[in-house]
Amino acid sequence: MSYTNGLDKPSDYFNTNLWTGTGSTQSITGVNFQPDWLWVKTRSTAANHRSQNSVIGAGYGMNPNQTVAEGFLSDCVTSFDSDGFTLGADSQGYVNTSSRTYVGWSWLASNTTASNTDGSITSTVSANTTSGFSIVSYTGNGTAGATIGHSLGSTPSMIITKQRNSAGNWFVYHKSLPVTEYLILNSNVASQTDNEIIYNDTTPSSTTFTVGNYSQINGSSNTFISYCFAEKKGFSKFGSYIGNGSSDGSFIYTGFKPAFVILKNTTNYDWHMFDNTRNAYNITNSSLKPNTSGAEYTNNDVSVDLLSNGFKFRGTDIAINQSGTNHIYMAFAENPFVSSTGIPTTAR
Repeated sequence: MSYTNGLDKPSDYFNTNLWTGTGSTQSITGVNFQPDWLWVKTRSTAANHRSQNSVIGAGYGMNPNQTVAEGFLSDCVTSFDSDGFTLGADSQGYVNTSSRTYVGWSWLASNTTASNTDGSITSTVSANTTSGFSIVSYTGNGTAGATIGHSLGSTPSMIITKQRNSAGNWFVYHKSLPVTEYLILNSNVASQTDNEIIYNDTTPSSTTFTVGNYSQINGSSNTFISYCFAEKKGFSKFGSYIGNGSSDGSFIYTGFKPAFVILKNTTNYDWHMFDNTRNAYNITNSSLKPNTSGAEYTNNDVSVDLLSNGFKFRGTDIAINQSGTNHIYMAFAENPFVSSTGIPTTAR
């Protein structure tokens, strides 16, 4: 039995890469594809996250831990290449300062864009229906209930939206939250309950998602970017769990060996990011926080085991494993639990 939905090689659609900055132009290879979304974080020191995508173009970017508007940097990520990306001298320190260590997470959409007229707002989209990922650019109309096409062909489980032309939060829709709630990627605040003005208290459909009339998600003439994810068997999983506060924590079944996991306690605690590259073996205890500029830190209280078919909590920190509290997650695969050849994967 296959657990892959045609995704035997998840690294063709998502990958993690590590490098050391040089302070001069360098190319990062080994991604396995030309990235459409690249998220970079300095590991060795405190510095802002950096997000850039191919829909808007190399050079333009924003910082997931901040509300600041999109800006152009000619010496940051200068191009998306067939097997990676090229970095400039990086005067801002985001991606290539000499001797600093970095991690980059890359997603493949389609390497092309198309106009989508499924919604009441026309969008520009780069979409991959196989892996369930699309990048959606749109201009707001200020109307509550406006709809925007995402081109996934299936219902998104998670959406991250950020205003480009002015300061604003990174809003998060997640299928495991009540439709009346949303999260903020750049903040540790609890899930918010005025979703009517953000995602309009409306569950996305297989063709569109809905926005309210708040200026930071649908202000008239304002520009926005959304990252949309539909769950795909053997490649991605979006869900929730209740913490137990124990070092023998809950096991979360994903159906694949995770390569990357983001977690958030839905009350007032930081987000956390783990991957299989910064920690090659269990326990996975090197964490970064999407909502802060802090350097990578190692703490067994904030740790998980990445297993052949899911992940298990080993840490007792309330940010990831608070007893009796709801937490949400997004996860992407290293390997499917069982490939199309019928061969199961193994734990680390």
